[in-house]
Amino acid sequence: MKSLIRWCVSAVFVFPLLLPAVQADVQDVTFLMPAPPNLPGFAPWIIAQQKGYYARLGLRVNWVTAKGGVDVAKQVGAGNALFGAASGDVPVIVRANGVPVRNVAVLGTHGYTLLATDAAQHIDAIEQLRGKTVTVMSYSDSLYYALLASLRKAGMSKNDVNIQAAGPAGVWQLLADGKADAMAGSPDWVVNAQEAGRPLQLIPQAQMFDSMAQSILASDDAIAQHPDLVQKMVDGTLMGLRDILQDPAQAARTFVAAVPAYQGKEHKVEQILALYRQYVYGHQERLGQIQPERVADSVRFFSEEGIVKSTLPTDEYFTNRFIGALPASQP
Repeated sequence: MKSLIRWCVSAVFVFPLLLPAVQADVQDVTFLMPAPPNLPGFAPWIIAQQKGYYARLGLRVNWVTAKGGVDVAKQVGAGNALFGAASGDVPVIVRANGVPVRNVAVLGTHGYTLLATDAAQHIDAIEQLRGKTVTVMSYSDSLYYALLASLRKAGMSKNDVNIQAAGPAGVWQLLADGKADAMAGSPDWVVNAQEAGRPLQLIPQAQMFDSMAQSILASDDAIAQHPDLVQKMVDGTLMGLRDILQDPAQAARTFVAAVPAYQGKEHKVEQILALYRQYVYGHQERLGQIQPERVADSVRFFSEEGIVKSTLPTDEYFTNRFIGALPASQP
């Protein structure tokens, strides 16, 4: 494996393990995150690390922050890390451009984009957003693309609404301050806006374009040359996901133990995880399984929007070979 590029080295963020001892044959691996890994949205990975799941499988994971999901894919494809996290749609965007990465697991049945509106406006349908201001983080991330796809599903385009790219803080602050009517954002940001005092209402999931949840990315080389490591990363992460599905309250406490900055905010973390559990993770018969029809829908959308200029056969973007029979065990 190639050496990590210089900018990555200074960004390593390692969570403490509960297990005091690690196997003698432990393998160090680098995992790229699209944003700082101490966010509740990355709880499956954080909980898996905190509870020692990776260590029991013989992995010592170093978390490195990249510059978004596409950058994660490029770095993984270049061999600078074995694994990374991104939206499950990212391989569709980058693979046709020669970036050799695939989804090896997807963490949920739905996309993680929620369309939250100011509850005082009683917006119940996407069509009611016509002429309204909707915030996104940027014009080049998966949340924005999910908004475009949802507008298209409702027979609208980006020209029918005023979309503002406001950054990772402004995306929810503008909504909380009453300067925007809606937000296409993650569950984390929904809770942030509510905590700031703005009652919100979520557009029903059935109206949204059903994009893919967060995924684990691996390169073709890693899949071919290090399948044992890929399997261990998938298994350990899915065990963390299962903990959230089974008991969000306990999972929140585990998360806070790993990320001291959230001490005293256990209830907030639990609220965020409950939203992920309801709207993103859902119920997979086999945890991590990737549905070919969902991938095909994403390929079709990105092609029709002109975001990708060429496409590949659907099975080029993912593999389910590392997905076992781990049940969700969700009540």
